[in-house]
Amino acid sequence: MSTLLLVRNSRRAVSLTGLGRRGTDALSGVHPVARRSIIDLSYSAHFMDFQGSSIPSSMKKLVVNKLSPNFREAVSTQTVAIPTPGDAELLVRNRFAGVNASDINYTAGRYDPSVKPPFDAGFEGIGEVVGLGLSASSSYTVGDTVAYFGSGAFAEYTVVPAKESVPVPAVKPEFLTLLVSGATAYIALKRLGDLTKGETVLVTAAAGGTGQFAVQFAKQAGCHVIGTCSTNEKAGFLKSIGCDRPINYTQEDLAKTLRKEYPQGVDVVYESVGGSVLDLAVNSLATKGRLIVIGFISGYQTASGIPHFKGGTLPVKLLQKSASIRGFFLPHFLSDYKEALGNMMKMIAKGKLVCEVDCGDMSEEGRFVGLESVFRAVDYMYAGKNLGKVVVEVAPPPVSNSKL
Repeated sequence: MSTLLLVRNSRRAVSLTGLGRRGTDALSGVHPVARRSIIDLSYSAHFMDFQGSSIPSSMKKLVVNKLSPNFREAVSTQTVAIPTPGDAELLVRNRFAGVNASDINYTAGRYDPSVKPPFDAGFEGIGEVVGLGLSASSSYTVGDTVAYFGSGAFAEYTVVPAKESVPVPAVKPEFLTLLVSGATAYIALKRLGDLTKGETVLVTAAAGGTGQFAVQFAKQAGCHVIGTCSTNEKAGFLKSIGCDRPINYTQEDLAKTLRKEYPQGVDVVYESVGGSVLDLAVNSLATKGRLIVIGFISGYQTASGIPHFKGGTLPVKLLQKSASIRGFFLPHFLSDYKEALGNMMKMIAKGKLVCEVDCGDMSEEGRFVGLESVFRAVDYMYAGKNLGKVVVEVAPPPVSNSKL
């Protein structure tokens, strides 16, 4: 049985001693500190009662009970026992969780048909470490702030493998945007975009969670960037992050605008909508153009999950332009993940990357607070109301009454 450094019901000193070294935080530039005892009397008190906020015996989490692309139909809120971390694991008190278009693909069982309900929902979270196993304590301690990309983030507490956790400077939702949305844009454009200075890049759903990053990375590569969006407010935001030509498709005909202003076509398309937009993107490619498919949100809510696409003449269109279509699925590029996160963290530290977060403050029912608001946040995103990454505040900051 794994030896755990998690104390809930006793203030007695844990009778475990040893030496450990905190790992270097490659993402924030924190260097290792001197060797120290893993645990002592004061340390054990923190394991039991981090910042005066005791670990409860139970928690709420969202569980998929039925396979369906309808999130409200598939998912329910359950009260369960707080999980206990294993030897190389962390217990994280979630402060924020990210909402992704692919959440309903997951609830529909489209990613791994072998997984049957019930299973946990949510891909990404950020919060404080409140408990951990002995091996994990060589790199982390209670009170550390971490983010993670993995299942089960729609919960008040989540057990996360230490090796899959990302140390972050603070529990801010902006860091959460990097885990899926930022990493997808960074890696997809780098590995599949083959961007060259002076090229023209079209980003669909450009003011969304991942689109905002694609716009910025394309601009950093010296490209001319076109971004589609649905409101003037979003168009203004796109201009503020460097988009050369925002196109509000509710006021301008996208196809006519592209034909008129870009008669030679576009060199790269970062496409996440699918259906008629994908058709248009194919027709808008320049010679040797590259179209990167990172999703097709327009079809996710349907039974098949796939929007209609007129692909009958696709081989001819690609051949005539020596063009290509390239698919991108983040789990297939995890070897690039650490580098991507590290570079994005450096960009944030230098003020060179905007991470727009939408916590629902402008929604009709107000800010997304508490696990129950995840349902509302998913609806909000699919209604196209979000500007930036949709994030739910799972729990407010812990209030400390501790005298430690």
